[in-house]
Amino acid sequence: MPWYVLITKPKSEKKVAQKLQERGIEVCCPVRTELRQWSDRKKKVEVPLLPSMVLVKLEDKDRPLVFETYGAVRYLFWLGKPAVVSEIEIETLMDLKSSGIKVERVEALKPGSKIDLKGMGFQLEEGTVKYVSGKQCWVVLDNLGYVIKLQI
Repeated sequence: MPWYVLITKPKSEKKVAQKLQERGIEVCCPVRTELRQWSDRKKKVEVPLLPSMVLVKLEDKDRPLVFETYGAVRYLFWLGKPAVVSEIEIETLMDLKSSGIKVERVEALKPGSKIDLKGMGFQLEEGTVKYVSGKQCWVVLDNLGYVIKLQI
């Protein structure tokens, strides 16, 4: 079964993922821990790594089932077809939290840029690392069209 990219309403990624899991759908909603500051306190908050996106593993015929969940908007399409994420990219996203690598931010991929993870200790090994500076490196999730900036 392929992994599809489901677009959600803003700030409802974790709720949609939870509801889909309750319905028996396999879901990947990677999060990063961020320190947020208010006027009276600081708090560590888990923020979705992919804003307004949840990854779901479904048969093609079952794709419409996700729209029975409040907050699910549409699927992400790439070149006229639903965007499919490879299993190795899913494993890499799942391993980010357990590996102790701090994810600083997520940026949209700029046209013409080609970046990848070779030699960085991830299971995803397509292409080369474009830029490494001190304790930072950039990682591409090709099927999603996003670059993740990692703090090692």
